[in-house]
Amino acid sequence: MKYKVMRLLCMFDLPVETDSEKRAYRIFHKNLLKEGFVMLQYSVYVRVCPSREYAGRLETRIKKLVPLEGNVRLLSVTEKQYSDMKLLVGSRSAAEKAIGTERLIIV
Repeated sequence: MKYKVMRLLCMFDLPVETDSEKRAYRIFHKNLLKEGFVMLQYSVYVRVCPSREYAGRLETRIKKLVPLEGNVRLLSVTEKQYSDMKLLVGSRSAAEKAIGTERLIIV
């Protein structure tokens, strides 16, 4: 079976007005990092997945972590589609440069 490297983008907008909302945000963010996501830009995180099947399993795990309020979106793209992304202003973060197509980055 041929594996196709994918990128899973997690984009979220979570409320942080009350103490309980702030706590839910911190827990969700911490769990995203535990799952291997790195920040692409504020509230947009990305993770390399070795295959579409792996991305699907990761999506299932993320669904269990989302807070009850807010907006969380996942988008799977191929490595080719991801590499076609244009950076119009600014520069790539150090984490983004380091991750490349590797699945495990130790910082």
